[in-house]
Amino acid sequence: MIQRIQSLFLAIVSVSMGIFVAMPVWNKLSSDSSQSVRMSSTQVVHQQGITSNITPIWYVAALAAVIGLVALYNIFQFKNRLLQAGLCALNSILMTVIMGLVMYFIFGKSKDLFEPNVIGEFGIGFYGLITAMLANVLANRFIKNDEKFVRSQNRMR
Repeated sequence: MIQRIQSLFLAIVSVSMGIFVAMPVWNKLSSDSSQSVRMSSTQVVHQQGITSNITPIWYVAALAAVIGLVALYNIFQFKNRLLQAGLCALNSILMTVIMGLVMYFIFGKSKDLFEPNVIGEFGIGFYGLITAMLANVLANRFIKNDEKFVRSQNRMR
């Protein structure tokens, strides 16, 4: 049944991953405004005066799209709760990989380009990723609760 609570959480995962792809993830501006670094899900742009250094990271956006599509597919797998739980676990692993890549590009590569003591500002895309991770954990929890309930009902027959 699509109207269960985990379907809502899986829809939130899909929408949040869309927000992650569409919105900026992180940006940092130097104190004298001569340099800036912007990160989206597709690229990291270091602008220094009129020159720009662009690092493409399209694979992060592709991974986010896969997560969103798996979450949408997972909504309609309500008859097979074990498959749903497995797909939620797969999404958790993929979101952890995306979070690791985002942290690598922010703190490993971009933070030290200029003024290393200034962290920068996280954008709406980053919070979309966090929301997707939390919604995925909650969806997995409710799927497991449903499976437990169905197994307990089978025991009573």
